[in-house]
Amino acid sequence: MLDTKFLDEIGNRINRLIQETPAGDLEKNMRAMLQSAFGKLDLVTREEFDAQTQVLQKAREQLLALEARVAELEARKGE
Repeated sequence: MLDTKFLDEIGNRINRLIQETPAGDLEKNMRAMLQSAFGKLDLVTREEFDAQTQVLQKAREQLLALEARVAELEARKGE
């Protein structure tokens, strides 16, 4: 059976080595560039999206109820 502590140590060493090479600098620069680009976009958080989805669902339910009520009233008027 493999010793997970040993594998974790190897993984940590590899990560440290990568961070000390130009690849590590490239990763840092790419992260900064992407964060800057995303910061300029008009994005919403997942929480905001979910909240608006719930509001939309309630509005749809109300619309369906109103449509049913209008149809009922129109049917009564026709009698």
